[in-house]
Amino acid sequence: MARCLLACWLIVLALPAQAREALDYATMTAGRYRDSVDLSAYAPGKDARPPTHRFEGRLTLSGQPEQRTRVANTDYLTAENIKASKSFPEDFDFAFVQHGDVLIPQLRGPIRGKHAWWEVILEPGRVWDEPGDHGYTRAAIPFALTQKNANCTHNGVLMFLFDDKRIVGRAAMQVSSETCLYLQRDIWGWLKARYTPQAQADARRIGDDYMAEVAARLPIRPLSALADEFPGLDVDRLATAPERSRTRHGVFYKGIHYVSDCPTRHGGYPYCDVLDVPSYSLAKSVVGGIALMRMEKLFTGTTRQPVSIIQATGCRTEAWKDVSLLNLLDMASGHYDSASYMADEDAAKIVQFFNPEDYAHKLAFACEAYPRKSEPGKTWVYHTADTFLLGVGLNTLLRQQPGQRGKDIFSDVVDADIYAALKLSPTARSTRRTYDSYAQPFVGWGLFLHADDIAKLGRYIGVDHGMIGGETLLDARLLDEALQRDPAQRGLQVAHLANFRYQHGFWARNLQKELGCDKPTWVPFMSGFGGILVVMFPNGAVWYSAADDGELASIDFAAPAKELNRLAPICTSAR
Repeated sequence: MARCLLACWLIVLALPAQAREALDYATMTAGRYRDSVDLSAYAPGKDARPPTHRFEGRLTLSGQPEQRTRVANTDYLTAENIKASKSFPEDFDFAFVQHGDVLIPQLRGPIRGKHAWWEVILEPGRVWDEPGDHGYTRAAIPFALTQKNANCTHNGVLMFLFDDKRIVGRAAMQVSSETCLYLQRDIWGWLKARYTPQAQADARRIGDDYMAEVAARLPIRPLSALADEFPGLDVDRLATAPERSRTRHGVFYKGIHYVSDCPTRHGGYPYCDVLDVPSYSLAKSVVGGIALMRMEKLFTGTTRQPVSIIQATGCRTEAWKDVSLLNLLDMASGHYDSASYMADEDAAKIVQFFNPEDYAHKLAFACEAYPRKSEPGKTWVYHTADTFLLGVGLNTLLRQQPGQRGKDIFSDVVDADIYAALKLSPTARSTRRTYDSYAQPFVGWGLFLHADDIAKLGRYIGVDHGMIGGETLLDARLLDEALQRDPAQRGLQVAHLANFRYQHGFWARNLQKELGCDKPTWVPFMSGFGGILVVMFPNGAVWYSAADDGELASIDFAAPAKELNRLAPICTSAR
């Protein structure tokens, strides 16, 4: 607990007096909240003390805060979408457990509700006393609003005063940042709040699990420490996105996780350790790629299984009979409308895949939307629908194995075998699924990650070579090929991008020119829509950036590469 308390209460030292004045006792009880405030107001004040009161039971919120839309891109949103996204979920009713000075939600990960647009992610927050609060205890709860059936993520904080029986006044709330290219919005104001004290049968387990979660986090240092340890390194060049678009970025190197702060439009986010970042297509690598490599390790020949094993008429045709599960992971099914870069993924008809919430519609699109145009394994065309098909095929194959009936490729393979062993956060250990009895994992998108999760996944894949506890859990050949460790297998060229390749769910970029290397220097990376990037450099450094500055910007990591080349030569490390 000492480690957590030190990290948490460091916030107190930096909190300016005017921040507390923005949400002091008088303001909290009177309900005056005219506009967004600096988010430091949601952190413990300079005179914070351990909590007097204990919160255990249900928190119920209702009402509608104020909002200011900054971006609502109609290329992705209809007028109906925009209207639906302007209301706060009215079914906010969740249980919490207090463990010391930490307030922990009983449910973690995205929580499905009745709202047409939003779902909620709740994270562990803080409870504390302040002299000016007239004997009440103050609570702050980090949360995120996430787009239903998608990955857009808007991070916020709730705060209220309470005693052992009730909440005093109303709950303040504010959202001032997001990782979402097409919807950016400030939200602030008051919600009606009710506290129902109620002993939780699993309170001890929840507290113990949280302590284990914190203990398992990688050692952290501020990103600025890299400049102290490696003179000449320009930390500013590790941030590729403009500040207005950044969520967080960092570097993992030799056991240490160097992290940035968490900028928002109204100061720094006060609970960076649990700030939620969407995966988007990082999932193609860390779900799709890991799933197939793990299945090949467990059941040799998985990669060669044909798409026709899928129980769908549209996938049991002559056009699919020679397409394998590995072809799907490689984005080389031979089925497409256009081989131009991202043309199919950006076409109008793709909404027929992304918008439906049920398994049947997504599967029918994936099987039937594109004609057969080339031999499998020859032409790269980016299709999230192909990765969805991969997940369906892997689920089908898994359930055909002895003793595996009813098993799930995400829960019983990816999570049980890999994520649990890596000790990822509870938030990361769930995924978006179809909203029906099939509950098919999306596989190509749908995770929500903390910075610690991103660094651990990058370390596992790029540094530890897929090994946990001295055991290789993934097919070694597939992983070596994906990470450019086999010079004879560079993967398929990405359309119109000569220095980019794609293989087994992973991208690669040749940095020979940018770094002045005397030979091709292929660097593997993972990429997510809008500006999310994780790069696994061959010198042992993992660099990541979560932002929403645009698709092409997200794959330009030459500047960080030049700086991280100072840690150890990238050129001579590459194969």
